[in-house]
This record gives sequence, structure tokens and C-alpha cells, in this order.
Amino acid sequence: MKKRISLLIGALALTLSFTGCGSKKELDYDKAQLTDVTEFVIVNFQMMDEDVFDDYRGLSEYQINKIMSDAGTSIEPEVLLSMMDAWEAAEKECGEYVEHGEYLFESSNSGVTVSTEVEYKDREAVMEFKFDENLDLESMDVAAEYTTGEILKKAGMNTILGMGTVFAVLIFLAFVISLLKYIPMLQERFAKKTGKEEAPAKETPKMEAPVTEEELTDDEELVAVITAAIAAADESVSDGFVVRSIRRRKSNKWN
Repeated sequence: MKKRISLLIGALALTLSFTGCGSKKELDYDKAQLTDVTEFVIVNFQMMDEDVFDDYRGLSEYQINKIMSDAGTSIEPEVLLSMMDAWEAAEKECGEYVEHGEYLFESSNSGVTVSTEVEYKDREAVMEFKFDENLDLESMDVAAEYTTGEILKKAGMNTILGMGTVFAVLIFLAFVISLLKYIPMLQERFAKKTGKEEAPAKETPKMEAPVTEEELTDDEELVAVITAAIAAADESVSDGFVVRSIRRRKSNKWN
């Protein structure tokens, strides 16, 4: 019994040790340092206009790094440009920047998030700055705050748009289906047209020249004459007579 209890205590201690090793340890950070970085971004961005933002977008990475180094901060060029985009998008959605409140810090083993309530001309928003485990600034996000009425109105508009799109698609499909009944008719017409084009032309019968009765009569007479001549020649030979040709001699004239 004691042996089982000791084994159980050992297993429990081992489990607790693994749990302690796997527990998240919050990152140590300096609030003043992170506050300086966030203030640097907000103060500089609120003084910039659209032309200045465009000028920064036209700079090289080396030039941006030089500007950040001279300002005493280390913000990567791509991070700086992405924060400029987020700042401009927030002012288009919420209006011009007015002021911000106190900073709230939330840390974990992967970094620190610094957030603050921001007042714009048209509405309020929450601005968040995220730092990685090396306390380098990674990103800035601005989330506009909408009233319940605005949220419901936006949801209703999205619902109407979605249902309208669905009905439009259904109407289009019904129209396409209604046209399917004409396909067999078109196929039949096409088949008839193709059959007419491929049908061979009928041959015209050749006209034979009629043999005239006169020509046949002439031929028969010719054959009869030849036959009679042959028969006469045969008879003369059998009787011992020789048929000689008679030549006409010129007559002598007496003086």
C-alpha cells in the first residue's frame, strides 16, 4: 500500500514539474520605452499630410533606416509603411485624429501589445501597437467602434445585398433553364440545313441523238449492193468465165 502511494506521489510531482516547465512566462519590458515608441509614431503621423506619406513611400530602405536612426528609434521600413497605410485608412473611416487616452499593456511570452482609446472627428477607435519578443515594433492596427444602431444597419445592408444577389442568381438560372426547351428545335433545324447542303445533285440524263430512218435505209442499201457484187463474182468463177475489165481505146482517125 505504501509503495502504491509513493508511486502516485512521484507521478503527481512529475506531472507538476512538466506543467511548470510548459507554463507561459511573461516577457519583461520597459513601459517607458514602449510608450516613447508609440508616442513617436502618433505624434509624427498626426503632423503628416497625404503628400508627406507619399514622399516616404518613394524613399529607399536605406533612406528610411537613416531617418529612423537619426530619430533615435529602430522601426523597419516595411513596418513603418504598413503603419502609414493603417493610419490613413483609419482617418478615412473615422475622420481626422483628435487625441488618444492612456496606454494599456498586455504581455505574453511572444511579445507585448500596447493599446489606447483614440478619438477621431467622426467616431472613436482602438489603436493597438504590437511588439515582438525582442520588443521591436511589428504592426499598428486601428479598429473603429460602431454604435449598436450602426452595427445593425450595416448587418441589415449586408443581409439585403446578400439576399438580392441570391435572388438575382436564381432569376438568371430560371431564365437559362427556360431557354433549354429551344435547344432541340435549333438542333433539328441545323441538322436539316446540313442535310440539304450535303445532298448530291441529281445527274441530268444525256440526250441521245435519234437515228434517222433515212440513214438506216442508206446503210441497208449499201450492204445489199456489196452482197450482190460478191455473189456475182462467185457465180462467174464457178461457170469458168473470167471477168475482165474493158478498156476503151481511142478511135483511129483515117486521113
